[in-house]
Amino acid sequence: MSRIFKAALFDLDGTLTDTEDQYTVIWGRISRKYRPDIPDLEYIIKGTTLENILATYFAPETHEAIVRELDEYEAGMDYSFFPYVEEFIRDIRAHGVKCAIATSSNRQKMAYAMKNNPLIASLFDKILTAEDFSASKPAPDCYIRAAEVLNTPREECIVFEDAYNGLKAGMASGIFTVGLATGHTIEEIKPLCNLAVSSFSNITFEKLERLAFSV
Repeated sequence: MSRIFKAALFDLDGTLTDTEDQYTVIWGRISRKYRPDIPDLEYIIKGTTLENILATYFAPETHEAIVRELDEYEAGMDYSFFPYVEEFIRDIRAHGVKCAIATSSNRQKMAYAMKNNPLIASLFDKILTAEDFSASKPAPDCYIRAAEVLNTPREECIVFEDAYNGLKAGMASGIFTVGLATGHTIEEIKPLCNLAVSSFSNITFEKLERLAFSV
């Protein structure tokens, strides 16, 4: 029996929304204040949950202050979609594809995002946040759970990611993974995904079904 494209599982920051540079700013500020001994920490942590970041890199006595600073910053962020995101999602939804977000961000941050960009709530069937899975990316838990929530076999899903940790999570889940070259070059992400593209303008439902499900 031939397989078909039934569900799309998306990362949020850096994949759908143009927010990674904003996070680089705030985590750079936090890292220089509390962990100046780890250069480029703001890049190392990309794609992982706040709980994982705090537990791995910051002393417990700093957690409350970091969470407060991050929360204040996230409340004022711009969560606009990258160009062609809305068009792409409407295209695949028109072909019956269910769509979910699986993000390492928490529910509070998602509330800020949906308030700033109401299209997020209207274009996605399910939104999974850090509270919905136990292990952080690069573990595949978030994408395995997203496929389950959409009641779709993993072999009929596609993951869309931009960060190294997220790409590794997608591939580890066994799901066909598309890498978006929004923060890295296509050459850098190619080894970590099944298909690397520069933007959503380069893919359509028909192209993805041909590439991912033609076997």
